Amino acid sequence: MLPRRLRFGIFLAPFHRVGDNPTLGLTRDLELIEWLDHLGFDEAWIGEHHSAGWETIASPEIMIAAAAERTKHIKLGSGVTSLPYHHPLLVAQRFVQLDHMTRGRVMLGCGPGALVSDAYMMGIDAAHQRRRMDESLNAITRLLACEEPVTMETDWFTLREARLHLAPYSEPRFPISVASSTTPSGALAAAKYGLGLLSLGAGLPGGPKSLAEQWQMAEAEAAKHGQKMDRRNWRLVVNLHCAEDDERALRDVRHGEALETLTYFSETLGRPPMRSEDPLRDGLAMGSTLVGSPETVAAGIERLLGFTNGGAGGVLFRAHEWADREATMRSFELFARWVMPRFQGSLVMPQQSRDWVSSNRESIFAPNMAALKQAFRDAGQEAPEMSRLKLHTGKVEVPQV
Repeated sequence: MLPRRLRFGIFLAPFHRVGDNPTLGLTRDLELIEWLDHLGFDEAWIGEHHSAGWETIASPEIMIAAAAERTKHIKLGSGVTSLPYHHPLLVAQRFVQLDHMTRGRVMLGCGPGALVSDAYMMGIDAAHQRRRMDESLNAITRLLACEEPVTMETDWFTLREARLHLAPYSEPRFPISVASSTTPSGALAAAKYGLGLLSLGAGLPGGPKSLAEQWQMAEAEAAKHGQKMDRRNWRLVVNLHCAEDDERALRDVRHGEALETLTYFSETLGRPPMRSEDPLRDGLAMGSTLVGSPETVAAGIERLLGFTNGGAGGVLFRAHEWADREATMRSFELFARWVMPRFQGSLVMPQQSRDWVSSNRESIFAPNMAALKQAFRDAGQEAPEMSRLKLHTGKVEVPQV
């Protein structure tokens, strides 16, 4: 059963163009998370990359620790920790520590490593990255269970009677999710261990139409391993920019999006598989990019959820700098005010209360009018004309006395 309240957050790689002050870029990332916490967003997932110039956060754990000191409510996850780059005991230990330091606000996102250049520098064969991620997940989940010492040996790490020196703060452990992009390996790994799923592919051309099939495949794989997938732990990652109207929203992002596509995804990465020639236009048409007014964005989320054939637990927005800083921060505020509550049940009771008063205003306020007239009589004054006390759109015009 899906929660009544859909979760919203960001997936912060980050994306800072080369030439921009990288120190200030990290500062802006933390300021953005603070702003989202203030606005009531649920989650922020922070990336790990080591090359290519744009995605400049090397340690999600350091950013999570810094953000935790600046925020009160928002949950903070790695988006994602590249498991083949780290010994699994150290990954488990660091996130258990963060689990305690944040009092249960930490989440572990896992992946094989998105940039081949990162793995190349560490001498890791790209052909082995997904296998290594699976081996690491096996070790991490066993360590976090705190049931028995773990002994395990692979061609890249060894565990000898390994155990954590702290049990997780969260019961039974903090949330763990696996990223899935252009291949089914992420969904299959999540299914094997009964973990959450981060569908980055939802933000790629053709991705939304594959969501239901991907989930069905994950459910079948989970059953093979005695696990069960939970849609509440399924998050869809797409692009977002919200403005007062559609025309302004498109005007805000057109230049920045084109610059990112040209200088990063094309000139730097050589246009990875599934990357469109015109991602903004194609993304708007396919539903992987939501740019427009609150009404347009809300309709886009409805459409996106429809592709899942049953719903998901959350929607994350890829944190980019397509628009300028003011417009970007304004975008998240508009979303929090006018879109988010539509999917979280927070508008139902105010609307019902307003409708009830409006439909019953004559019967509800009639006794009050009589009481006002009596108050004037008791004061020995003549009551003003009743026309001045008529109801107007549910309000009583009370004379000043």
